[in-house]
Amino acid sequence: MTDPHLERPRSDQVKGAPRFLLHTLRPLARWVIRRRYDVQVHDAAHVPATGPVIFASNHVGVIDGPLLAIFAPRPAHVLTKIEMFRGFMGRFLWASGQVPLDRFNTDPRAVKTCLKALRDGRVVGIYPEGSRGAGDLERFHRGAAYLALVSGAPVVPVTTLGSREPGGTSGSLPKRGAVVDVVFGEAYRLEAVPWPRTREQVEKASLLLREHMLVQLDRARASTGRELPGPLPPTDVDPDPATGVTDEGAP
Repeated sequence: MTDPHLERPRSDQVKGAPRFLLHTLRPLARWVIRRRYDVQVHDAAHVPATGPVIFASNHVGVIDGPLLAIFAPRPAHVLTKIEMFRGFMGRFLWASGQVPLDRFNTDPRAVKTCLKALRDGRVVGIYPEGSRGAGDLERFHRGAAYLALVSGAPVVPVTTLGSREPGGTSGSLPKRGAVVDVVFGEAYRLEAVPWPRTREQVEKASLLLREHMLVQLDRARASTGRELPGPLPPTDVDPDPATGVTDEGAP
């Protein structure tokens, strides 16, 4: 049997994200967070119990990443902007299995680290919107679809509601006692495409994935009775590269 890590792009020589803290800290972290927030996890049965999985989530608040890593049915290596990997926080994020991502430059190490995890049957989390915002998937980057096309892993949409209050800033936290809903949607499956993969293939897959996630977003809003918090204040916009499929005139 061919070693999947030898397929292009190769992932046999990249250092895999650590797993020890990713597994051991989750029960304690859940207990700590639930002392402040009422976190409700919905439709976890949509997440395959084994094999590689990609979580693709909307992004409205600063606690979205920790909530996904801590409360998802399976531990996830979540792509996190490299700006967060500084000092003690950076060492902690890496030790807890999170993957640094340079959003403004091609980052083959981040891609290969994610592929290594997927090829080992683990879970990767990604935010196709890039930076925090309205959470409505108006902007949509290609990373989730690309990883799916390379690995063949199913993409499970995640909708987070309540992690930022209307009018809140990108760094604001919900009030103590707030209900935060994390909703897992129906998996979307793409057939793995052998190397070389074209830009057109990735763009088409990204648009189809976005349409599926929009449907799951609407279902999450309907099932929870919750709404998105709306856009960030005009003066609080995190810079994000204009490389999404919707940045280039796609519907």
